[in-house]
Amino acid sequence: MKISVITAVFNNREHIAEAVDSALVQSHPDVELIVIDGGSTDGTKEILQAYGDRVAVLVSEPDDGIYDALNKGLKLATGEVVGFLHSDDVFADVDALKRVASGFSSADVDAVYGDLVYVRRDNLQQVVRYWKSSVFLQNKLRRGWMPPHPTLYVRRRVYAQLGGFDTTYRIAADYDCMLRFLKSGIKAAYLPYVQVRMRLGGASNRSLKNILRKTIEDYRALKRNRAGGIGALMWKNLSKLPQFFRRR
Repeated sequence: MKISVITAVFNNREHIAEAVDSALVQSHPDVELIVIDGGSTDGTKEILQAYGDRVAVLVSEPDDGIYDALNKGLKLATGEVVGFLHSDDVFADVDALKRVASGFSSADVDAVYGDLVYVRRDNLQQVVRYWKSSVFLQNKLRRGWMPPHPTLYVRRRVYAQLGGFDTTYRIAADYDCMLRFLKSGIKAAYLPYVQVRMRLGGASNRSLKNILRKTIEDYRALKRNRAGGIGALMWKNLSKLPQFFRRR
């Protein structure tokens, strides 16, 4: 099974090599790494070019934000299964994609996802939040449940059938996309392992303005996909609190 991993990046020379390296050392034998660089000017592009053909596809040009970049990657992907690795993040270990492939061993599985840990920006080993997921059930969506998007891998044909990211969302297009897929009735399998280490400091919580915008966009996604309303949004935010106390 070929797995396509798409990374979008813009001016992140500090961490991009760690992300790329964590993809290149995966034990799964068939990984297609696609990097969409938004026209970086800080040396990121040169770091990526140094990898040569170990990066299967490298595009460096201006884009309209992260979701536009991820949509570009989706159009270029040739793997049977597609997932995303943010430029600040790394796979938890060398077998992360091997576990993804095993999750698709049944032909009726359309998506797999696992657990995620948030770590300090300056220390990948220091866990700040532990997002332990669970088996997916449709009624969980109305309680604000969602899988950790960086751990989600989906058959490429699902994107072809149901579409990619709606770029009218600036922060919550991933949530909208996941709700669209899960409400459609796809079969999703849970991997009870930490799959990704994610650095704190993403766009959604970078400022009060972004937090407010994300809240508005989350509500819009819930209503658009008929997955709930204010109650689901409140549960979604409250469910994050235990993540700060759990460590395994």
